[in-house]
Amino acid sequence: MLNSLKFFIERASNKTDKKRIVIAAAEDEFVLRAIQEFEKLGCITPIFVGDRYHIRKLAAELKFTIREGAIIPSNSFEESGELAVSLIRDGEADILMKGLLPTRTFIKAIVNKDSGISHSGVLSHLAIFEIPAYPKLLGITDAAMNIAPDILMKGEIIRNAVNAFNRLGMESPKVALLAAAEKVNPKIQATTDAEKLVSQHSQSPLGNCVLEGPLALDLAVSSEAAEHKGISSRIAGDADILIAPDLNSGNILYKSLTYLGNSTAASILLGADAPIILTSRADSPESKYYSIALAVCLC
Repeated sequence: MLNSLKFFIERASNKTDKKRIVIAAAEDEFVLRAIQEFEKLGCITPIFVGDRYHIRKLAAELKFTIREGAIIPSNSFEESGELAVSLIRDGEADILMKGLLPTRTFIKAIVNKDSGISHSGVLSHLAIFEIPAYPKLLGITDAAMNIAPDILMKGEIIRNAVNAFNRLGMESPKVALLAAAEKVNPKIQATTDAEKLVSQHSQSPLGNCVLEGPLALDLAVSSEAAEHKGISSRIAGDADILIAPDLNSGNILYKSLTYLGNSTAASILLGADAPIILTSRADSPESKYYSIALAVCLC
């Protein structure tokens, strides 16, 4: 069972080979702070793409010594994104991280049909939360990428999340397809989608996992709620991954846990040719630090 984000730090620290992490538009103080702290573990080699002057200036203020040749200069956010993605595409870096450039510019470079690194499927965001009120880590997807995913996209989002948990050592994570209620209601698309996905999984598995839905949030995370409602479930109160029906609900859940639940998350973008760290400017330095560790673990 994964019960602490520190697991990612420990696992990353045990890597025998350093992972090369390229930061697009690295002239970002909080990103540089996270890289500075993580580099002390000795498991990454950072490559900084962006405004050389501002990167050097911020590094000096942080007393962060950047090795010679580690900065690749660029003249715009667009160029920073393209150069960083090209290093992944050409096998010269292992992990991609967003710096100061806008998310739209960052994603545009990743999904470019000719020069990008997203050719194998759906890109999806996975946040793995450490929550004071929950006994283990809890994955939430998708809170940042897919606005209104259809059945096919939801299947790929599930595959991405399950594959990540499998690679972290969880053989068969428990996956809950969230909806407003546990009964199928034709007027609530999340419930009908969940029913179809569970049926699909029984015939052609969406990864090595236990998949149930539709499930209301209380049933997914509280066995007492399931018992009170008389619901029989293999997942109730013990979910490892929550699949949000759309971006609105996923994003609200993510921010509720962060700002009202005193929780911390490691976040990653899955479905590309390499792990991608896509943190928000509002994310804490601690969250960025754990996100780097998660990327190293999945690399």
